[in-house]
Amino acid sequence: MKRNTLLFYFLLIVLAVTAVYSNHFYNGFHFDDSHSIYDNPNIRHIQNIPKFFKDGTTSSILPQNQSYRPVTTTSLAIDYWLSKGYDPFFYHLSTFITFLLQGLLMVIFFNKLFGLSSSNKNITYVALFATAWYLLHPAIAETVNYIIARADVQSTVAVLAGFVLYACSPFCRRTFIYLLPVAVGILAKPPAVMFAPIFFFYTLLFEEKLSLIDIFRRVHLKQLGKAIIKSVPAFVVCAGMYLLVDRMTPKTWEPGGHSPLQYVITQPFVILHYFITFFWPTGLSADSDWGVLNSIKDWRFFAGCLFLLIMISIAFYTSRSSKLRPISFGILWFFIALAPTSSIIPLGEVLNDHRMFFPFVGLVLSVSWALSLLIFELMAKKDSFLAKNPKLLWLPVLAILATCAYGTWKRNNVWHSEKSLWQNVTIKSPKNGRGLMNFGNILVSEGKYAEAENYFGRALQLLPNYSFIYINMGVLKDKQQKFKDAESYFIQGILLGPQYAVHHKLYGKFLYDMRRYREAEVELERSLNLSAGDLETHKFLMETFDRLGEWDNLELLAKGTLQLEPGNTVALGYLEDANKKMNKADLQAEKVKLAPTPEKYLQLSLDYYLAARFDSCIAAAQEAIKLKPDYAAAYNNIGSAYIALEQFDKAIEPLKKALSLEPGFVLAKNNLALAQNHSTGLTYPVKPPTAEEYVNQSLTYYNFKLYDLCIVACECALEQKPDYDLAYNNMCAAYNALGQWDNAIKTGEKGLQINPKNQLLKNNLAQARAGKASSRK
Repeated sequence: MKRNTLLFYFLLIVLAVTAVYSNHFYNGFHFDDSHSIYDNPNIRHIQNIPKFFKDGTTSSILPQNQSYRPVTTTSLAIDYWLSKGYDPFFYHLSTFITFLLQGLLMVIFFNKLFGLSSSNKNITYVALFATAWYLLHPAIAETVNYIIARADVQSTVAVLAGFVLYACSPFCRRTFIYLLPVAVGILAKPPAVMFAPIFFFYTLLFEEKLSLIDIFRRVHLKQLGKAIIKSVPAFVVCAGMYLLVDRMTPKTWEPGGHSPLQYVITQPFVILHYFITFFWPTGLSADSDWGVLNSIKDWRFFAGCLFLLIMISIAFYTSRSSKLRPISFGILWFFIALAPTSSIIPLGEVLNDHRMFFPFVGLVLSVSWALSLLIFELMAKKDSFLAKNPKLLWLPVLAILATCAYGTWKRNNVWHSEKSLWQNVTIKSPKNGRGLMNFGNILVSEGKYAEAENYFGRALQLLPNYSFIYINMGVLKDKQQKFKDAESYFIQGILLGPQYAVHHKLYGKFLYDMRRYREAEVELERSLNLSAGDLETHKFLMETFDRLGEWDNLELLAKGTLQLEPGNTVALGYLEDANKKMNKADLQAEKVKLAPTPEKYLQLSLDYYLAARFDSCIAAAQEAIKLKPDYAAAYNNIGSAYIALEQFDKAIEPLKKALSLEPGFVLAKNNLALAQNHSTGLTYPVKPPTAEEYVNQSLTYYNFKLYDLCIVACECALEQKPDYDLAYNNMCAAYNALGQWDNAIKTGEKGLQINPKNQLLKNNLAQARAGKASSRK
């Protein structure tokens, strides 16, 4: 085929692919886009690009997700600069251009590869068809629509660029320039290191013309040695780059995996699923509900292993013939490209649809060439129907491409918004607790609280120990103004996932809204320690410092925020407050002085009290009394402030005055009883807390690392309710935190005797036993 004709057909493919993807350019941000793009201040300044290559923590605000992918992070910073923010069009456009470049490289490489195996004049059409099939495949849309998954696109393009430069340019081959794009690709995503083993089989099959079985024959040792020698530079570069990436990856990164054994025995069936998806992509889901296999006795393990055996056998068989070797090479590419995610390294998800992006290059190569050989054979028979009507070949070709195009268009619609995406997940993956939870979050944002609670409840049944569900339940209960329930869920979520910064952030925000500023300060500082780059946490904590009048802390945090994001208007405002040592309450005090009323001073007094500025609270209340001497509420505020300062004797007189002015003032009466009790040592009857209230209090103590008090509160709960397994659970957790393993084991076992199904207690007991075993070593 002439070059102009090839270019014409490729441009037709580009137009078709662009038309099919025309509905994806304004699709939203999803999944890891939040912490790596939308909330990541590092990408907001293009001058940070050199920093991306020095510091892997710039890739995300979440320590567990911070990895070393400077090329990808750089591309995001460029998109932010071009779009002047978060216009999704620019982010999708840059990914899509890279995707089309991949298509061009595939046509060139496939055409070259097929030419090494056949002299048929139609091989270029096969290369074009294989490329179009890949570019229009619905499974590929799962990667193209997911902005942060551009790392897969970039690394795959790099691998193909390496092959094209090697296969088409003697100069690049001789000078090893073909390895440069591969090195860049590894800096986008490490699976690009699979270029080296794929390259070895390329040289073995197409340059040394050996079959896979020839590797084991002594007579071919010399040719095998040549293939190895040719591959050494690729292995050296890929290994070196991998070591660099591994060294630069922050130690906080977590793969979030399962048991290695269970993960491994599940992967054969997962690979079979990927293979089936290539031909029948109706089960695509943004977040699957697949779990690991518990035993090799599961039929799916045997089905997967049988599939692997058949495919490997086909790869060996087809490697024997020069004409069939593209089939063998494509199968090897498919398996090798899957190795980083479908082998011994357990990842958080058993399978993920965007993991098919790189392997499908090999699979479409293999399948397309196998089909073409069948067609070539039929057309070689002059009396065959196909030989007499060659134009009819366009019908199945167009049918395949049109079907894929329709599927891709539909998947683009699914990825349009958070609601459309997660609603689809609940349908495609109904046993996915995270999917149910995320759709519940969408319903919360729409004010559909009852429906949201239903989805959260279903999610908890599937994932009873998933901390994020409890946190989101806390957010829901807060919006429903069920504050006691909200706090209980927040604390339970933190107990299950204390390492997640967002848990502490949301609980801290809840405490701030409850005007419990000191407690909010503790939680928000914990969140910031876990995720120093989260600007929302910076904002909440600055608000808290401002409320509390902690000017030195406010100044320090505001300056730190401005280092992350120069020009941040919120930080600049709080920095001004810190320099003036005046917050909103102080500014309000200045306004009150200009137009004083007793009511304004009373409100100011309350604001100071809530900010734990008790001396200022007293002073403001005294000003109110000057304007209104019979103001009972002002006297009560003075008494309350003295109680908070633990100056109980001073609290008694203003509280008595409040009651003399307003005998039915219940709050003042309760405050007076409290002050007199502490002042004289006398007791007064109060209603004792319930067992449930003691347990909730124990969670609060645990959260503040007051483990001894946590245990005492649980003991009080057990006095009222001896069969309360939750109390035993909290005691077990507290003993674990103190390293008192024997006590933890004892309480854990007692609790499980009461409720053997308490999974959280099982986990705490397992931790206690592991801690005891570790202490013996």
